[in-house]
Amino acid sequence: MNSLFDLPFEDEPIPRQDLQPPETPAPPAERPVERSARPQPRTFSVSELTTAVRQSLEQQFGRVWVEGEIADCTTSGGNIYFTLKDAGAQLSAVLWRTDAARLRFKLTTGLHVLVKGRLSVYVPRGRYQLMADSIEPKGAGALQLAFEQLKRCLQAEGLFAPARKRPLPMLPRRIGVVTSMDGAALRDVLRVLRTRRAPADIVISPTRVQGDGAGAEIARAIARVARVAGVDVLIVGRGGGSLEDLWAFNEEVVARAIAACPVPVIAAVGHEVDTTIADFVADVRAATPSQAAEIVMRQASDFRDRLAGARRQMALLLHSRLDRQRTRLLRIEQRPGFAHYRDDVRHRERLRAELDERLTGAWRQQAGGRGRRLEDLGRRLDEQHPQRQLVTRMRRLAQLDDRLRVSVQGRRSAAHAALQARRDRLARTGLDTRVAQLGRRVDQQVARAQSALTVARHARDRQLSSLSAQLDALSPLRTLARGYAICWDVPGEEVVRSVTDVAPGDRVHVQLPDGVLRCDVDAVTPDPTTRP
Repeated sequence: MNSLFDLPFEDEPIPRQDLQPPETPAPPAERPVERSARPQPRTFSVSELTTAVRQSLEQQFGRVWVEGEIADCTTSGGNIYFTLKDAGAQLSAVLWRTDAARLRFKLTTGLHVLVKGRLSVYVPRGRYQLMADSIEPKGAGALQLAFEQLKRCLQAEGLFAPARKRPLPMLPRRIGVVTSMDGAALRDVLRVLRTRRAPADIVISPTRVQGDGAGAEIARAIARVARVAGVDVLIVGRGGGSLEDLWAFNEEVVARAIAACPVPVIAAVGHEVDTTIADFVADVRAATPSQAAEIVMRQASDFRDRLAGARRQMALLLHSRLDRQRTRLLRIEQRPGFAHYRDDVRHRERLRAELDERLTGAWRQQAGGRGRRLEDLGRRLDEQHPQRQLVTRMRRLAQLDDRLRVSVQGRRSAAHAALQARRDRLARTGLDTRVAQLGRRVDQQVARAQSALTVARHARDRQLSSLSAQLDALSPLRTLARGYAICWDVPGEEVVRSVTDVAPGDRVHVQLPDGVLRCDVDAVTPDPTTRP
């Protein structure tokens, strides 16, 4: 159901000529007038009369001040509809949305106010009303009344409760400051922190602190600095001023931003006598911005004093305990059973040193022996390497080839020398034919000897290749290359040939073609199919 005041109040004014009584028409000429005609009264419609009343009312009164008590106060679409009453009458009134936005306090039933506005008539209902421009509370000022109303509301919600006040950190790492960059409050805070050599970073969130819209900016600045990582405490404030200058800190949006801040907040607004809503909501109230900085640093100073006191008390306790233990030790030393305990301690210390030296020497000797044995085994394994054996055999074969070549050349030279001697003898004896025959026989024998030598050499080559292949097949590295491995015990002296040679927890070395694995035995599982 629409309210009465949801309807428009402005109507088009009625033209003045419409308010004049209509002219009486002349009687017809053919009809004789028997008696004198009386003038007929003007007949108004309801709309015409109501409009005329409205115009007359607006012209006569204009702007007026009305005093009364508020009753039946409602809000619709930003407009405030209320009734002013006193002991004898009541008057409907409306405060439009644009004017209501500038109202500092909240209109409530029973509030005694002074209303400035103009009288008008709502034509569709025929009711006259007061269209208010401004409203002032009777007695207390508007700002003071708004302050008291917001204070009661927030206090009822529990925002002022001591239980929700948070303690300040002992050693803040980062201190947030929400104030104006141009004000003296920021300079005072920085001066105190610099004088006290605060071991903390300063995060400043600049904002306006007075004027229209300053409250919303302060709330955004608080939320902005609260999102900075590592901020432990927040100082919100400004310097002194009038109630109008400090009003931004009395707005509800600032109070709720302080209450929602995740870190403790110190309110430092104005001077000692100035009190704002922010002071009640904040965790700690400071009289001035300088005192806020002092409060932050006082926590750190108190903490350092407590540490120094604890350090002194601990030193006293330690000295006292040492004195008691020293006295007890002297008493124990004076007993007969402890007369020669120093000599016993020195004797045991000497014995410990000797045992330590013997153990160190034995360990070094054993380590040296195992190292030499390991080097000897490595050298022997290196000598048995197929490639080294092949190189040795190739070198020996080359030596035999050189010796055979030298021997063949010697025999050849000897045969040629003997042949030449026989030729000389035959030449002397004249037996050319026999010499030619013998020469042919010698050539045949030389050819057979060379053929036999070549066959023998080829046989030796085949034998050497066969021996090299057999040696390569029997080489342990060739076996390792096929996927096998050699398992040694940890000292490296014995080859593990059976699962019975090791136990769980033993350490073994596994030889592979390209290195050694150092392994711990986790479990031993004998193969039941293996015959001993």
